[in-house]
Amino acid sequence: MTADPIDLPEPEHKRSGRGRKLFAIYALLMLASYVTWGLRGPRVIALGPEETVLVVPSQTSDGSTDDLEAMALCDVPADAANAPAIVLLHGSPGSIANFDALAESLRGRYRLIIPDLPGFGASPGPVPDYSIRAHARYVLHALDELGVEDAHFVGFSMGGGVALEAFDLAPERVASVVLLASIGVQELELLGRYDLNHGVHGILLVMGYGARYAFPHFGAANGMALMESWGRNFYDTDQRPLRGILERIDVPVRILHGEFDPLVPLAAAHEHHRIVPHSTLRIVKDHDHFLPWKWTAPLAEDLSTFVDEVVADRAPRRSQATPQRLAAAELPFDPKSVPPLDGLGLWVAILVLAAATLASEDLTCIAAGLLIAQGRISFLGGTFGCFAGIFLGDVWLFLMGRMLGRPALRRAPLKWMISEPAVERASQWFTKKGAQVILASRFMPGLRLPTYFAAGAVGTRLSTFCLWFALAGVLWTPILVGLSAWAGDELGLDSGELTREAVFAMLGLILTLLVIARVGIPACTWRGRRMLLGKWRRWRHWEFWPAWLLYAPIVPWFFWLALRHRGLTLTAANPGMPEGGFVGESKQAILDALGDGPEMAHFRRVPAELDLEERRRVVHAFRSEHALGFPIVLKPDAGQRGSGVLILHSEDELEDALTSMGVDSIVQEHLVGDEFGVFWMNHPAEPAPRVISITTKVLPTVRGDGRRTLERLILSDARAVACAQAYFNNHADRLLEVVPEGEVVPLVELGTHARGAIFQDGADLITPELESAITSLASRFDGFAFGRFDVRAPSAAHLARGEDLKVIELNGVTSEMTHIYDRRHGWGYGMRTLFRQWRWAFEVGAEQARNGAHVSGLRDLWRAWRSYRRDQRRHR
Repeated sequence: MTADPIDLPEPEHKRSGRGRKLFAIYALLMLASYVTWGLRGPRVIALGPEETVLVVPSQTSDGSTDDLEAMALCDVPADAANAPAIVLLHGSPGSIANFDALAESLRGRYRLIIPDLPGFGASPGPVPDYSIRAHARYVLHALDELGVEDAHFVGFSMGGGVALEAFDLAPERVASVVLLASIGVQELELLGRYDLNHGVHGILLVMGYGARYAFPHFGAANGMALMESWGRNFYDTDQRPLRGILERIDVPVRILHGEFDPLVPLAAAHEHHRIVPHSTLRIVKDHDHFLPWKWTAPLAEDLSTFVDEVVADRAPRRSQATPQRLAAAELPFDPKSVPPLDGLGLWVAILVLAAATLASEDLTCIAAGLLIAQGRISFLGGTFGCFAGIFLGDVWLFLMGRMLGRPALRRAPLKWMISEPAVERASQWFTKKGAQVILASRFMPGLRLPTYFAAGAVGTRLSTFCLWFALAGVLWTPILVGLSAWAGDELGLDSGELTREAVFAMLGLILTLLVIARVGIPACTWRGRRMLLGKWRRWRHWEFWPAWLLYAPIVPWFFWLALRHRGLTLTAANPGMPEGGFVGESKQAILDALGDGPEMAHFRRVPAELDLEERRRVVHAFRSEHALGFPIVLKPDAGQRGSGVLILHSEDELEDALTSMGVDSIVQEHLVGDEFGVFWMNHPAEPAPRVISITTKVLPTVRGDGRRTLERLILSDARAVACAQAYFNNHADRLLEVVPEGEVVPLVELGTHARGAIFQDGADLITPELESAITSLASRFDGFAFGRFDVRAPSAAHLARGEDLKVIELNGVTSEMTHIYDRRHGWGYGMRTLFRQWRWAFEVGAEQARNGAHVSGLRDLWRAWRSYRRDQRRHR
């Protein structure tokens, strides 16, 4: 098969420079925008001829505050002094202007009070609370200021919720309620649940803030303040209490709703009519949501008739409801009556699904399937939302690869999502196989993100990428969404009721579908099966367990020892190291304390504050002084478990490492020979210091056969398969190479278990000669009594004789007796050894404390840990 053509990509340094230029241009545009915006001043809306401004106490859902707010309103007098007052409440977003035409139709017959709810229109924001309950409090305060005892409330859209809250707060002041295309019960609003809707409104609110404050609009988006008010209005509002208010309201209620309302479903009007048994309902044929200005004259006539009937006491109240209506109102809500999302609700659901794919594609597809099973969204809508989100996210990855190149992987958010070795591996695969790998990677977990980024980095045409991605998405997305919908329907989740059985069924379904996506599909290929086998072996053999799981039994033992010794005495075990070498100790300071000598590897500190040119000079001077070629070692001055250690083989690798160096580091000669970990202790209860553990560090290899690639050799090896991902990262640039027959490829260069080295118990190498040599080294460090030397020697025999040792590092009180990771030792042996090691650490520290050494507290350890983690993040 002929690979698809690939455009020649720009060099990485050019794309990195382009990224910096783009950011600089954006920053300058934002600065200019804010200056222009500030000069324009705030958005001012002029008052109309009949509008006035009241000063009322600032309100929240719970009551008044000590602050004051300005509230604009229009108070149109009636021809008759005793005419009823009607309060017209606009929706969100909205203003007094929403009722201009309606007010003209009602003028003279009634006193019309039309407020700009705080945060909208000419009532300036921001205000502390935009909820419908806070708005109801503002309206009631305004009526106090105007001397109005009671009024008929007409609530349009969101304003209907304000009217209902006003009744709940002061029922004696609400003569009647007209719900005009009004919101109401939570179950029929958007996605039907408060937590889901609250999350949606939160996302929309953040998007609104982003559009206004993170986009260079030069003041043109001052009108976006209205969208912020709209976002806050919905975000601050809790519609759950509205059902209870509707169920107990006893004043006359009129419900008017458009037949084709795309914002508030017609089902909401029917449900409100059901639970308010004395209400009257009128469905306005062939009309949508915007009745105040599209159905003005009939609306004015309908309102007049209703208000006149209320005044004449001819409008029905709850006590006059028929037995049939009262019985229907007592029935529980039927979730099956919820119609599929339509109009704005459907598009919001599609947008939510699209956004959710950025967090988890699989879970989002499963959630879409469950919504389809419940009848809340169509199969086409759910699938389209998932596909759109996946497509946009993957195109974004492609463009990041095209525009910024691999330097972008060292910065958030890409560094949290994709590793550089994974992109290198995908680039090789892509270059060798062509754009068809886009299709294949969709069905191979772990390869999709780096493959799409690599597709941009190697210069694939956008049209080619989109073609193959579309094919992959069309195959993958409907399958997962459809399978989820079918399973949800089979399990009876279409009822919409979250019973205990439904919750367990849903959780079981999600787990099953995730297993299919993460296990079943990969198991269809040889590579996938080997990767799954590797994961299984990592969990089966405790030597591969993550530190948090391995050390879980040690934590209570640690605190028991702290109580027993009345403090964290282990931090005094090595007075010459901060906190005894608990975390973040300086390797350079420790090596300096050991002094010079033939037993020490040459090193030099490279401070992070130096610019790139000065870093080069420091390293060049070090290499010249000690006549060092390549490879050389560069590692963080403070590090744990081999994190950040680099073996550099060329000037290019050295340049990249110095460029990206974010923390103080040390450059060190690369030593030949076998590597060992030698744990030494000077316990006060023992007659002499001694070596208590030796770890022989074996660097694994694979041998080529002239037929298989390096990746296949790693996956075929019985032990290497358990560390396959680490080995892939080490050899990302040659995984797809066929290894010549007989060639031995070392899989790691560092004697670090976390990087894939094999640790074996070397207790048979402990001899008096070795103990004498290590004790002699330890005695050179004033203030060291407990820790591990990492050394190299020409052979195990040399180590046993204590000859020709070279010290790489000396680790403090939290270093491990790493011989426990020998496969011959079980979990029980490892735990007993670690329990004993920590007991010794506390005992050694207690003796040092009695001799005057400082004992650190938990706060000191927490600060040291935070400092170390902060440096780690900078290094990444």
